[in-house]
Amino acid sequence: MKKLFLFAIMLIVMAFSAQAQDISKNAIGLRLGSNDGFGTEISYQRKLSSENRLELDLGWRTNDNYDAYKLIGLYQWVWNIEGGFNWYAGVGGGIGSYETDKGPGFDSKNGTFLVAAGDIGIEYNFDFPLLISLDLRPELYFGDEFRDDNFGPDIALGLRYQF
Repeated sequence: MKKLFLFAIMLIVMAFSAQAQDISKNAIGLRLGSNDGFGTEISYQRKLSSENRLELDLGWRTNDNYDAYKLIGLYQWVWNIEGGFNWYAGVGGGIGSYETDKGPGFDSKNGTFLVAAGDIGIEYNFDFPLLISLDLRPELYFGDEFRDDNFGPDIALGLRYQF
């Protein structure tokens, strides 16, 4: 009986001393990825609570067919795995614009589009103020004819400075 009582007390002490992951108050950096459209994004994260944050990404892409810009906002939930590893998931949306005028044979078109996005990924917080992440962001495009299929699975590597 004494062992059971000591075990219960030890479990209670461990539960109260367990620490949640520490989400940095702010993080800024780059999100480098590809979904046949956007390659580079300036990324900013803002802590909302001990388990939630807001991410804003401003992306741009220039290729042989078009120039495009987009702004995405995501609400994310963050869970600790172990050590400095966290995993996260989120939902959000955004707006973008594009221009197609890339030489002979192309019709010049300008337009805007709306984006609905999800997000799931894994990140590592180093002992110094660097956050590295790998995520998948499926995006649905609405509005002008920015893409033929209206879907883009964006996979990206993120590097952010935390402060």
